[in-house]
Amino acid sequence: MAGFPEEPIYQQLARIGKAFAGPVRLRLLDVLTEGERTVEELSEEAGIALKNTSAQLQQLRAAHLVTSRREGTRIYYRLADERVPLFLGQLRDFAHERLADLRDAVSEHIDSLEGVTADELAGRLADPNTMVIDVRSADSYAEGHLPGAVSLPLEELRDRLDELPHDVEIVAYCGGPYCVVSPRAVRLLREHGRRARPLEGGITGWRGSGHRLADH
Repeated sequence: MAGFPEEPIYQQLARIGKAFAGPVRLRLLDVLTEGERTVEELSEEAGIALKNTSAQLQQLRAAHLVTSRREGTRIYYRLADERVPLFLGQLRDFAHERLADLRDAVSEHIDSLEGVTADELAGRLADPNTMVIDVRSADSYAEGHLPGAVSLPLEELRDRLDELPHDVEIVAYCGGPYCVVSPRAVRLLREHGRRARPLEGGITGWRGSGHRLADH
């Protein structure tokens, strides 16, 4: 059966759709919105096997969604340009409006906790009654973090609770809008008598709202 005349055009258009069609690739793109990463760093941070991470990155690169550079024996990946995270945000918003199952999943894992918006937190950074903690890895923190934030990776949080005051509200943040690390941190903090809320959208939402990062 012969195809329709415009089929080659739509085949090329479908390449982008296919690139976004895998949950692993979407997860990797979300991590890369935070900045450049090696394959090994992406694998560890995204919680995806190294071999699979490498294979999925090749598909993203073939669709021109990511680009790479070599430094010695290491290969670093980054988003191709600023339009990729913009499209990701539009895709998330569209899917959230259309898919009740997505809303239910987000509500179960993330939205069950009242969060702080980026704009609200921006107005409170100088407030001594607010403490901001970055519960991502120390390496991610070093690459860029919210101004005044303290690095406190989730895996260290339980052992360092005594460092946190009782008389402030703690705002915890992690990576993108679907990151479950900061909600877990908030629940742990509340279990130990701290007032705590997550940052809505994580560091991706912060940057998307036009707020700056600190890099040291």
